[in-house]
Amino acid sequence: MSLTPKKAGVIGWPIAHSLSPLMHNFWLKEYGINGSFEPLPIRPEEFSLKTLNTLARDGFTGINVTVPFKEPAYEFANERDDAAYTAGAANLLIFAGDHITARNTDIFGLEESLKEVPLKNKSVAILGAGGAARAAIIALSNAGVDKIHIVGRDRQRVEALAQAFRPKTKSTLVPALFGDWQEIAGGVALLLNATSGGMKGAGPLCISIDRLPKSALVYDIVYNPLETDLLKDAKAQGHKTVDGLGMLMHQAVPSFEAFFGVRPKVTAGLRAMMEQALT
Repeated sequence: MSLTPKKAGVIGWPIAHSLSPLMHNFWLKEYGINGSFEPLPIRPEEFSLKTLNTLARDGFTGINVTVPFKEPAYEFANERDDAAYTAGAANLLIFAGDHITARNTDIFGLEESLKEVPLKNKSVAILGAGGAARAAIIALSNAGVDKIHIVGRDRQRVEALAQAFRPKTKSTLVPALFGDWQEIAGGVALLLNATSGGMKGAGPLCISIDRLPKSALVYDIVYNPLETDLLKDAKAQGHKTVDGLGMLMHQAVPSFEAFFGVRPKVTAGLRAMMEQALT
């Protein structure tokens, strides 16, 4: 074991709901690594390059980034990996002095959690237009999806997102508003919630899936609560569902490796521990 503890964390607002500290500290113990992983609550108005440099000087090897900082975190970086560059958002920052490298492991996490789902040449819908939605667009395009409806509340934002990502994807990107959802729902094979709607402490999602084909998969990246109202509704209507825990665990694998130098495994024991924490 190293004599000098390695230190990392997760930054966001709110952050109390995050299971990342529990997960990373589970791995630290499992692999016998001398280190810690801390929750770092930062108000949106306080998030700045100065904040990141302070964390680096305080000994943090890096941080994970969650809502609402994935896009500004990308902008503060000196260097970006291909995934972060393509997504235009970062959920992982690595510190080396004042040099910040941005990475995006959300794409990897989502791809891993959907790798058994046949999506090639299908039409899907993503709810949201933030950092998680950006990662989802890339992951679904990589899976061979034919058409991606980007459903948001702000027309200008979803149109700008679609325009920015058309050169980066092979899928057809269609911007839409929540008011258009009923017209879209009948033709999609996957509904993916990439908003914080339904998350503990956040507002409800408030969307009807009555017109969604019974064969459609419903995926919610929210993991706290593990079974969101969207997933409860979907199960009640006979849909197959995927909760956000798989994506959370898989996206953490390359993050942990970057922080602590060991590539951990996602196991049934890890999931059981995480599920227990959510009960």
